[in-house]
Amino acid sequence: TYTGPAPSARPAAGAVGLGWLLAVATIALQIAFPLVEEQAQQADLAAITVVVFFLASLVHATAYHRWRGFVAVGLVVPALGWAAERVGHTTGYPFGDYSYEGLLGPQLGGVPVVVPLAWAMMAYPAYVAASTVVTRARWLVPVLTAWSLMAWDFFLDPMMVELGAWTWNTTDPDLPGIAGIPLTNFAGWFAVGSGGAHQLHGIALAEVRRGDPALERHFDEVALGGAGRDRCLEHQRLLSILRPSL
Repeated sequence: TYTGPAPSARPAAGAVGLGWLLAVATIALQIAFPLVEEQAQQADLAAITVVVFFLASLVHATAYHRWRGFVAVGLVVPALGWAAERVGHTTGYPFGDYSYEGLLGPQLGGVPVVVPLAWAMMAYPAYVAASTVVTRARWLVPVLTAWSLMAWDFFLDPMMVELGAWTWNTTDPDLPGIAGIPLTNFAGWFAVGSGGAHQLHGIALAEVRRGDPALERHFDEVALGGAGRDRCLEHQRLLSILRPSL
């Protein structure tokens, strides 16, 4: 049962359909990736996959959370990702000493444009998944989101290094079993992922603060579906704290 952030409004059927279409297209592109042998074609396919995946996340966030979802996924998280990557590859913090090789297409300030989109494309579904898993201690949602993004990079970084998208200039100390990728990189992913997750977490909190009756019913249904009356009262107390006094 989905117990994540409640939608701000019923999404239009067309928006939902477009989201599913983009999601299926993303899966198809990922299946095609290992079937392509040329490095340049693989890089182009990776960039296209990122754009399509990003659009799928953006459409879903906008359909279910309207302007807040669009701003968070379409602007705030990509801006945070770009800033982190810009600082990262020029100073070595927070990820480590690395360099982009120009294989991922156009760049902005030395950062490939698709990289900030990649942060947003994965941060949003990771947040939705974390919101579904964590039903009580909601402060854990951004933590689990950041952990999921870091875990994703266990797979992503070695693949991109092998592709030649970027190069690590310093690799020690690295993670056992993942040679050539410094430990600082994963710590950086957790830190930046946590920042992005807190921005997404603001969607749910902002919508609850509005005092929307539909959202209250959503939270009550979540509570009644779990531990009954006690959890219902717990959520009602949370709503009374978050809702501003009129």
